[in-house]
Amino acid sequence: MPALIPTEHHATVTWLGYVPHRKEAAIETRALDQMPLGWEGFAGDFHSGVTRQSCSRVVSQHPKNTEIRNVRQVSVVSAEELAEIAATLGVDAIDPAWLGASIVLSGILDFSHVPPSSRLQSENGTTLVVDMQNRPCRFPALTIGKARPGQGRDFKEAAEGKRGVTAWVERPGGLVIGDRLRLHVPDQRAWLASGTDRPKMAESAPEAVSD
Repeated sequence: MPALIPTEHHATVTWLGYVPHRKEAAIETRALDQMPLGWEGFAGDFHSGVTRQSCSRVVSQHPKNTEIRNVRQVSVVSAEELAEIAATLGVDAIDPAWLGASIVLSGILDFSHVPPSSRLQSENGTTLVVDMQNRPCRFPALTIGKARPGQGRDFKEAAEGKRGVTAWVERPGGLVIGDRLRLHVPDQRAWLASGTDRPKMAESAPEAVSD
């Protein structure tokens, strides 16, 4: 029996890009017209690779810089949520290059909260697996502040819950601007954690500082 449900929710690729390297002061992102994806992600991206070094987001599970499976190969954001962030910050638009985004999609509302392990599949079969919601960090704030002086400092608060998701390649292929992706979600109910609405959380882990 299939464990993933194809939904009627579709999104269109409106922007593609990659981060060739990481700078301490700002994110440098280069736009693409097409994105070939292998098992490692996009080969030219700073975040590509079958494995990666653990970062602050998973420090509760792995000491920093431990080699782990790379499920953060691409960053996928929503055009609708970027517009909401821009409105909050009082800027005309958020350039996805400021965020180090890999893919911008339009058409799926509340995109940052799609269930982990959902699939985004193009009509040619290229498939991404959603790992988890991305978290706002200091690097986009620095980049926005450089492009729009004085307006980057509020990015983290404005982008809370709207930063998109991180994902990895389950089925290699390619994406181009205009591709249509279908959302497939896990066939399971929400976890009730022994009858409660939410799992009991341990003491908070350190704030994420890398992206």
